[in-house]
Amino acid sequence: MGVPKRKPSHSRQRMRRAYNSVLSLPQLSTCPQCAAPYVPHRVCPACGFYKNRQVLTVEATA
Repeated sequence: MGVPKRKPSHSRQRMRRAYNSVLSLPQLSTCPQCAAPYVPHRVCPACGFYKNRQVLTVEATA
């Protein structure tokens, strides 16, 4: 069985871990009401709809 001869440096260890976090970014869907991007299975932050019904009242920002 292969065994490492030397301990990996902090830099190499951190670079490997940093890349793994990039792989788990949330996927975005398009809201059927307002066509804004949102995280699936969550309320749309732009219009407040979830499963084709109004859940939150969203105030217009000016």
